[in-house]
Amino acid sequence: MNDQNDVNSNVILQGSKILVVEDEETLAVGLEFNLSEEGYEVMVARDGKEALKLFDKHRFDLVILDIMLPIYDGFEVAKKMREKSLQIPIMILTALSAADDRIQGLEIGADDYITKPFHLKELLLRVKRMLRRKKWYRTVIAEHPYYQFGDNKINFEDLTCQSGEHRFQLTQLEALVLRYLIDHKGKIVSRQELLKQVWEMNNAIETRTVDNFIARLRKYFEPDPTNPIYIKSVRGAGYVFINPED
Repeated sequence: MNDQNDVNSNVILQGSKILVVEDEETLAVGLEFNLSEEGYEVMVARDGKEALKLFDKHRFDLVILDIMLPIYDGFEVAKKMREKSLQIPIMILTALSAADDRIQGLEIGADDYITKPFHLKELLLRVKRMLRRKKWYRTVIAEHPYYQFGDNKINFEDLTCQSGEHRFQLTQLEALVLRYLIDHKGKIVSRQELLKQVWEMNNAIETRTVDNFIARLRKYFEPDPTNPIYIKSVRGAGYVFINPED
């Protein structure tokens, strides 16, 4: 993406509505101030119950969600939000040492996480990337809205899928990861490439996030997820999508 496109993208993203769910007063105020300074419209919830009420009343473009919350914790809030909207990007805030929290958050539908303590610049950059990815999705999917492989049928427009007799929906980020693999079928795609092209990040530490999403896609679409025939691993290199019917 060139500089002019970055400028245009930033202008488009300004005015995006963000829900911050954080009970720590100092951090909540700081996030609200700094996100507002970036041109976003920000609302803050101090507990899980308030977060869900605001989520029902307003249309948000992004949720920043702490895990340790009063009344309902972040996992429960994320799960309920995901049941109501598969499109909304969710970023969870976790403690630095809480690897299990990060994994659980991703498993219930969070798109990304950032660990406390974090650098403000990194958080703002991730917010921008998540919002930009949401808009990019619409363009990418409009070109090829449907795809089929084996007993699997995917409608990328509304995220509905059918695998045999089983019907379900993907989250937007799951759909983007699958779409990228499909668009590069037969070619090895490294974890770093997925992080750069889908997540727009260059951080080797985050490769476990990619593995988690691949595991979920295999669970959805592979007859035997432990012995995949469509989304194969290439040791030391990454993943490759194969459609035997192509």
